[in-house]
Amino acid sequence: MKTNVFDMTGKQVGEVELSEAIFGIEPNESVVHDVVKNHLANCRQGTQSALTRAEVSGGGKKPWKQKGTGHARQGSTRAPQWTHGGVVFAPKPRDYSYTLNKKVRRLAMKSALSAKAASEDIIVIDEIKMAEIKTKTFKGFLNAVNADCKALIVTEKADELVVKSARNIPGVVVAFANVINVYDILNAKKLVVDKAALAKIEEVFA
Repeated sequence: MKTNVFDMTGKQVGEVELSEAIFGIEPNESVVHDVVKNHLANCRQGTQSALTRAEVSGGGKKPWKQKGTGHARQGSTRAPQWTHGGVVFAPKPRDYSYTLNKKVRRLAMKSALSAKAASEDIIVIDEIKMAEIKTKTFKGFLNAVNADCKALIVTEKADELVVKSARNIPGVVVAFANVINVYDILNAKKLVVDKAALAKIEEVFA
């Protein structure tokens, strides 16, 4: 599998061979679904909280005697059926994260990359580099390589100039070769990869 390599002006400067083992497999949709679901679960803060009847202020006194009033028996004005009462089975802060097998995560990554390669949505750039923090220049680069829609920019390592130049462009996410995830790949319409980052990805997932 070969794909063209462009520079930041959109000019073709060569070709690069994509690893068949990473970019040429049959995507496994079931595994990809499991990994995306896991990613979203791990992103949940789990900080929602409500008060139970034990935690609501007030309600310490029995509102009326047990028998003889004609009312249903009540022990507290903070029972769930009362206005201002507590919540039944109130949600409390919890951890939603869980782990998946390493082989499952690797297969999902290869499936996502192969799907992008099959749809020709991978754009390889000779070198993604900025001389200064300039959003306009970075947007011009994306337009030049036809990645002006939702795009995931992958560089070999953290580059402050690239990150800060791209962060104000709607739909554009910058990631690094060692921390990319399946969700970001699938969520992007175009995968714009630095040539050095591509080598790093192939080294890690080969």
